Amino acid sequence: MQQPLLAITFNEIIEKIDGWVWGWVLIVLILAAGIWLSIRTGFVQIFHLGKALKYMVQNEEDGEGEVTSFGALCTALSATIGTGNIVGVATAICLGGRGALLWMLVAAFFGMATKYAEGFLAIKYRKKSPDGHYLGGPFYYIEKGLGKKWKWLAKLFAFFGVCAGLMGIGTMTQINGITSAVNNFFDPNSQSIAFSIGESSYTWATVISGIVVTVCAALVILGGIKSIAKVSEIIVPFMAITYIAFVLIIIVTHITAIPAAVASVFKYAFSAKAVTGAGVGITLKLAMQKGIGRGIFSNEAGLGSAPIAAAAAKTKDTVRQGLVTMTGTFIDTIVICTLTGLSIILTNADNAYVEGSFEGVSITTLAWQNGLPWSSKISAFVLMLCLSFFAFTTILGWDYYSERCVEYLTGKQIAVKIFRVVYIIAVFIGPYFTVSAVWSIAEIFNGLMAFPNLIVLFALSGIVGKETKEYFARKNHDLKELSRSTSKK
Repeated sequence: MQQPLLAITFNEIIEKIDGWVWGWVLIVLILAAGIWLSIRTGFVQIFHLGKALKYMVQNEEDGEGEVTSFGALCTALSATIGTGNIVGVATAICLGGRGALLWMLVAAFFGMATKYAEGFLAIKYRKKSPDGHYLGGPFYYIEKGLGKKWKWLAKLFAFFGVCAGLMGIGTMTQINGITSAVNNFFDPNSQSIAFSIGESSYTWATVISGIVVTVCAALVILGGIKSIAKVSEIIVPFMAITYIAFVLIIIVTHITAIPAAVASVFKYAFSAKAVTGAGVGITLKLAMQKGIGRGIFSNEAGLGSAPIAAAAAKTKDTVRQGLVTMTGTFIDTIVICTLTGLSIILTNADNAYVEGSFEGVSITTLAWQNGLPWSSKISAFVLMLCLSFFAFTTILGWDYYSERCVEYLTGKQIAVKIFRVVYIIAVFIGPYFTVSAVWSIAEIFNGLMAFPNLIVLFALSGIVGKETKEYFARKNHDLKELSRSTSKK
């Protein structure tokens, strides 16, 4: 009887640490960073979003780097667009109410400025290794931007990055998500057992899907950043467009209910008339906490992961890459998470939530089954494919992030190669581990990455703001001169 008690105690400790790391302190800091950087850059996410979307698909011809800007963006999106866009949104709405969706968008709006600054600094302070590949991210803009005396902070970030990737968010949680989704669809009653370990039994659907994903991941990961970027350039747009298309079908077929749905989001974002007394404040707090927290966790603005991929982009222009990096948050949260949230609200799937009986994926599945105009079996199959693709690309993206962290910590390519093998092994054994505490551990290290990154973002915000405003001032001046010379002719 003591072993279960010890296990429960361990899980409770992990959950408490997770709650502290992702508590109000971190959420407020990340939101404050976004607001501050929005001001310092002249609200770049409003006035230059059009340029950002243009640059996203228009690569520089003479840029220096390993992959195209679009490839670097897709690598970053491969890690950010994941199960959080499906499960995280549903969880936020169920636990924080419909108003959580609005707070998620607020976080994303200011998070775009944060992502811009991260992409800007990634290019400004990146480093070219002797063998020709580029290294960059928070560890380099901490070390080169703040000075050598802050190298300990850079190493701390890199350590947290390795732990976040290897100990859950890039490996076990993702492969578990894939194998569980496949098993739930093909063998929901777990009748075809392949083998058992102790009291746990594993089906052939779990075993086969686990092996297939591991082999596919290994083939891509062993090829390095160019291989990851190439695959991401294909899978990320495909999976995003497919998911968006199916959600748009739900929205179009429920178009008459949109005004009421949007009104309910705004209504419950600032009040909770269904709850009286002291509960009003608690519900409003939950709406903000779940919406902002899940939004940040989904798009990773402020966590420092995306600039690791941005540093590999073929570009000489810090502002341009900052704008491209910024589109990641726009696509991830403002587009995909909003559509997911609306599909759940329009189909009233959130009303089916009862604490302890429904998980986030169940709510989204219910929304698809109720909202799409065909059999629930087809809807569940398509959602399973989306979940699988989302999780698979997260495996690829987080491998690259973790590899760069390992390289910064050790400075040796052999360490990176060894890490790749260990990472692939972690993916392979992932389906056979319970993940009750793994997600919490992954979230803890993911959140801890943010603290060193936020320190340097605040410290270097003056440089980001100054050079950004000077850049656009030069661009405007050049346009005026061109217009004058054209009019004279």
